[in-house]
Amino acid sequence: MDRIKHISPTDKAAYLAAAERWDSIAKPLGSFGTLEEAVKKIAAIQGTPDVIITPRTAVIMCADHGVVAEGVTQCGSEVTAECAADIAEGRANINAVADIYGIDVIAVDIGMANDARSGRVINKKTARGTRNITQGAAMTEEQLRFAVTAGMDIVKTLRDNGTRLIVTGEMGIGNTTSAAAIAAVLLDLPPESVIGRGAGLSAKGLLRKTAAVKRAIEINRPDRSAPAELLRKLGGFEIAGMTGLFLGGAYYKIPVIIDGVISAAAAAIACGIEPLCAEYMLASHCSREPAAEGLLRLCGNTPIINAGLRLGEGTGAALYVSLLDGALGLYRNARRFGETSIERYVEQK
Repeated sequence: MDRIKHISPTDKAAYLAAAERWDSIAKPLGSFGTLEEAVKKIAAIQGTPDVIITPRTAVIMCADHGVVAEGVTQCGSEVTAECAADIAEGRANINAVADIYGIDVIAVDIGMANDARSGRVINKKTARGTRNITQGAAMTEEQLRFAVTAGMDIVKTLRDNGTRLIVTGEMGIGNTTSAAAIAAVLLDLPPESVIGRGAGLSAKGLLRKTAAVKRAIEINRPDRSAPAELLRKLGGFEIAGMTGLFLGGAYYKIPVIIDGVISAAAAAIACGIEPLCAEYMLASHCSREPAAEGLLRLCGNTPIINAGLRLGEGTGAALYVSLLDGALGLYRNARRFGETSIERYVEQK
């Protein structure tokens, strides 16, 4: 956790050099939209306009939530471990998408109630699920430190192995309840306005979920100005682990892509702990979950994809990698004004 104090700003000179490279391409200025900004941002993170985003790895944090006991989900916690094994073995939704774009995928048990039936799941188990947030804090201070540190350590390992880009993802039955509680506090909104149906709740289930979030906030009395404490009280181990991924990305200078609403909750917490983290994040899409847009706004990041996605597992973030590949194809290979007879565009006042 001491590493957080040493997070520094990104390289503005590399950002400007990437901007100049974009402007040298024989096309109207800024005509590749926010993808130009994304490439410039990665240049600033990597400290060079020669942007490289391979190899890349999707880190899927898997954990369980005690609040499932309140009937806030359509299925039980045993599904988390089953899905984690599928991810580790290459059989899950994220693998099907990631394989297309050359993204390695790892599954991390950072707090599942059950053990995965696969030796390929990385064991960083903090505990066997969080406590029920309707009855008190989700985790202890020691558990919070362990999970966040585990996320940061994973970034270090990936960096040492050559990874240039990290995709965040999660698997955890009940985690949209935890994310909604965090969002309600961070955005200072009533729970009803940030709670969605998650994986497909009935109307009665949605009422139970709303009641659970209200009780959790009332009992824990979280303070939005103390993001780490908010995470300890209302979060999940996978949210804490992803918070560590974002903090680690900022410390080790690796761009980290935000996926859906759970990932966005972790990103917002990370930005609350250290605002400079926002410079190292990229928002992929805006989830259909009601809290997503507000959480991304807290991170100062604008998503590129708006397709009503809510699958999770890092799938939306993986789709964004394909857009980055396309942008870099143009950035690296397109003809420059100096190679054509076309007069260079100038910014109009």
